[in-house]
Amino acid sequence: MGPLQARTFQHDFVPRDPNAKPKKYKYPQLYDPYGPRPPPSDKIVELAERIAALPTEDRRQIGPTLTERLRHPKMQTIRVIKEARAFTNLGLKEAKDLVEKAPIVLKQGVTMEEANDIMEKIKAAGGVAVME
Repeated sequence: MGPLQARTFQHDFVPRDPNAKPKKYKYPQLYDPYGPRPPPSDKIVELAERIAALPTEDRRQIGPTLTERLRHPKMQTIRVIKEARAFTNLGLKEAKDLVEKAPIVLKQGVTMEEANDIMEKIKAAGGVAVME
């Protein structure tokens, strides 16, 4: 064995003034990951004003009422995955990922008859299909 080596603690940080306060980061007032949005339409502004004018008790009922009114019917996922596999020739995992990413374009460049057939099959399986 060689001679004993003395180890010393090396300071690898920059010393700072103990009385100094950390710098504060200024966050933007409104962060929108999608960028700037167009102003709301006149209908939306009018609707917002009418909602703001309602009594408090009526305003409390708006959220649950809209949730109930705008709720989409629950999709039968397994049956829709089977139908998606049938006409896209995808594997089980790919079809499952495809259905879970909905709403998406399932198939493009098909005839009107084939598109209607696909829509009927998806709707019969419990899904929602729209032709664009």
